[in-house]
Amino acid sequence: MGETYTFSKRRGISEYEFIALMAFLMANVALSIDAILPGLPDIGTSFNIHLDASLQLIVTLIFLGLACGELVFGTLSDSFGRKPIVLVGVGIFIIASIICVIAPNLEVMLLGRVLQGIGLSAPRTVSMAIIRDSYSGDNMARIMSFISAIFVLVPMVAPILGQVILDSFNWHYIFYFQLLFVLVTIAWFWFRQEETLTKTLRIEFTSKLFINGLTEFLKIKTTVIYTLIAGLMEGVFILYLSISQQVFQKQYGLHEEFPYIFAGLSLTFGIATFLNGKLVVKYGMKKLVAWSLNLFLICSLIYILLFYNTENPDIEIVLFFLIIQFLLLGFIFGNLSALAMQPIGHIAGVGAAIFSFVSMIFGVIISLGIGGFVTTTVLPLFISFFVTGFLAIILIISFKTKELNV
Repeated sequence: MGETYTFSKRRGISEYEFIALMAFLMANVALSIDAILPGLPDIGTSFNIHLDASLQLIVTLIFLGLACGELVFGTLSDSFGRKPIVLVGVGIFIIASIICVIAPNLEVMLLGRVLQGIGLSAPRTVSMAIIRDSYSGDNMARIMSFISAIFVLVPMVAPILGQVILDSFNWHYIFYFQLLFVLVTIAWFWFRQEETLTKTLRIEFTSKLFINGLTEFLKIKTTVIYTLIAGLMEGVFILYLSISQQVFQKQYGLHEEFPYIFAGLSLTFGIATFLNGKLVVKYGMKKLVAWSLNLFLICSLIYILLFYNTENPDIEIVLFFLIIQFLLLGFIFGNLSALAMQPIGHIAGVGAAIFSFVSMIFGVIISLGIGGFVTTTVLPLFISFFVTGFLAIILIISFKTKELNV
């Protein structure tokens, strides 16, 4: 485990291919979430569901599955290796997707979505462990940023693909496309990526494996702090995903434009993560996170002061503020996972599982708690931006104060 990717020589996989492959493994999550967004009204019609809060669950509950699954798969990957665990997760995802396709009602659909999340948790969390197996320090943050920059192409394209599929077929075919994408990705991964956790580095599987990993995780205050911050940021991001269709299509009436607006905001996020990959080596992860969080807080506060107790402003104004917020989120997300994972390379699988679990659970709680308030105005989203940004800064200040007192 060094500063460079040491496993590429065995099968000729370059750093560029490694970045692309890890991005595509993670991108299956984004595709499963974002491609379905334009189809939510059609799914609601099929199941005779017209409540926005109920349809939001189709987006939110996949994150619940991700959170639960990552605790299991991340831990198992430390004992049985990275590649077999990814294969098991993909198998679960295939079964879950079939359940979604044949679902006779919303309840069965939601069960399928939770199972989809459980299945996708394997490639998502194991890919993080593979990256930690292969890189460390600011170099790891650089790789994570480039992966995120490619990964973000999927959220850009996914809603547009979903709309194209809806125009030609029906919402069931969105799930068929997800299946095709995951099968192509897993074949690429299986034949090109070498196992990064050698047998000599594996931890013997015992009933106490997770408990021991959790105990070690909690001892490292840096990891705990940045995991909590990642949870707050993940929360508002999941909230945005769950309400985006409602905001742009219902509040602003932008039915045809919605996939392109979503794609544009995803591009903003991607640009920021790409720039982060260039800047992190120069300025360091901690400085970029601190600067971005402060600006994130200020931007959301300005919006709240300008539009509190008023109707939604023109769409151009909302998009202007969202673009700024997503630029800053790109810098924040590009570094948080690397900061949290950096000290726990010796328990990378369990560590990645706990990190992802906390961030996802925060996300589900925040989304379920705030999503119902987004009815006629987008203001609750910016309030959540402000509150989470404020709490994140408090966590950083508190941690620095403790460091000085040690």
